Amino acid sequence: MTERPVFTIGIEEEYLIVDIETRELVQDLPDGLMAACEEILEGQVSPEFLRSQIEIGTKVCTSVHEVRDELKYLRRTVADVCNEYGLAPIAASTHPSADWYQQRHTDKPRYNILAKALGGVIRRLLICGMHVHVGIEDPDTRIDLMNQVLYFIPHMLALSTSSPFWNGDETGLKSYRTSVWQAVPRTGMPDEFDSWAEFERHVDVLVGAGVIEDATKLWWDLRPSARYPTLELRSSDICTNIDDTMAVAAMYVSLLSMLFRRRVKNQRWRIYSRMLIEENVWRAQRYGISGELIDFGLGEPVPYPDLLEEIIDLVKKDAKMLDCVDELHHARTIVERGTSADTQLKIYHDALEAGAGRDEALEQVVDWLIEETVRGV
Repeated sequence: MTERPVFTIGIEEEYLIVDIETRELVQDLPDGLMAACEEILEGQVSPEFLRSQIEIGTKVCTSVHEVRDELKYLRRTVADVCNEYGLAPIAASTHPSADWYQQRHTDKPRYNILAKALGGVIRRLLICGMHVHVGIEDPDTRIDLMNQVLYFIPHMLALSTSSPFWNGDETGLKSYRTSVWQAVPRTGMPDEFDSWAEFERHVDVLVGAGVIEDATKLWWDLRPSARYPTLELRSSDICTNIDDTMAVAAMYVSLLSMLFRRRVKNQRWRIYSRMLIEENVWRAQRYGISGELIDFGLGEPVPYPDLLEEIIDLVKKDAKMLDCVDELHHARTIVERGTSADTQLKIYHDALEAGAGRDEALEQVVDWLIEETVRGV
């Protein structure tokens, strides 16, 4: 019998850097800013594909509490350094008004290769994400749990939505980032694999054909990390509020723990087709927590708050074992007050109703994002 995974946690976040005075997205980071961040954070910060972005990554953490402390430190440090230059990071998956066409990619071999390989598709990637790694040492267990937890990808996406605007327009979607990202090849839902060996055989076909260098070029919403013995959640928008981030992380690790408990008892979560799960992904990116997702067991749409209560009940034993009950229960707060996307839209419409023009209303959204990104850190 496979030993219980360690369920360590690590989080990567990508931030957009804005000018505090104009609220506009910078086209390039000032000289010295990245070097200052790197000097303090020592390998936990790096440039991203676009020059207006910064990526951070926590250390490997043994609990949700520990990863929260790590993330607080990283957010605060990046914010403090940026402030010295009159700039600020925002944790949102899109900037409310920035024009992707004006952005330039970072001049590094890795990014130059991507720009050449993907053409205009990758130039539009003015988006930020959040990746949650959970340690699962046994590769076959990693694949098995990937197959099963895929069902819950839409539920976690809905909880994290933070990208309702694109290029100054209200898109009608709570996660427009998802639509932009899906234009890139090898994204979306992974296939179901019977074993780690089968997964590797599929990767070897693409590597052998010269299409990709290695499995790091598989950008699925959920994937076995090619660098670490982890199962990496990549479907979520980045949460603006750090407590929301912890709620998504707590839900993810608790779901994996629950599925492993069932696996030990020879019980499995039913595997549904990608077609069905992708329908719920669409509903999550379109409506967020204010809509319904399909309960495939019942065969009908169910309001998100009801589905959340079912998940909380399903994993309550695991959340207690992992000491993340409070973080999991914070998901109820998100449902009550809305996600970042919901708040951004409210600020925008309230400003318009108060007589503000569109640009001014969008600036008020950016002001809130700047403040909320560092709230509680």
